[in-house]
Amino acid sequence: MIEKTYPISEKLIFNALQLAQQLHQELNREADALKKTQQAELINNIAANKKQLVAQLEQFNTQLTQVLATEKLPNNQESIKEYFKRAETAGLSTAESTGNWTQLMLVCADCRNLNEQNGAGIDLLSRHTKRSLDILKGKPEFANTYGSDGSTQNDRYSHTLISV
Repeated sequence: MIEKTYPISEKLIFNALQLAQQLHQELNREADALKKTQQAELINNIAANKKQLVAQLEQFNTQLTQVLATEKLPNNQESIKEYFKRAETAGLSTAESTGNWTQLMLVCADCRNLNEQNGAGIDLLSRHTKRSLDILKGKPEFANTYGSDGSTQNDRYSHTLISV
């Protein structure tokens, strides 16, 4: 059966590597945009591109899970190694696919790190913006009241410091 599924998995891995590299580029663009311009529209466009690429990578994962299931293997790193061993045993050349798989895992790890860094940057900008708006609205620096769920409550008696 591996003789039939291996060409499919080869193509899937190659395509996933291309998608992951595109995602990496988008994450780098996002990092640059967060450092330089802070243009919401550009960041939103990048986020939409990232979402599309992630959806395609999730589809790859589903397809790879199906390929592995034909060999009665679960979807994990050890199963991928076992899949490649079975392909080699069947006389198939796995050098390119194993290289692509290794590269895919490296790019995905880089993407994960970049995404966490960008997320922290966005969170910081969001907090700064919220704090700036609170200052303009005349809210105290620290909220003194909390709701039943532990979240801070908006002050009822605030006044605007400036008006435009």
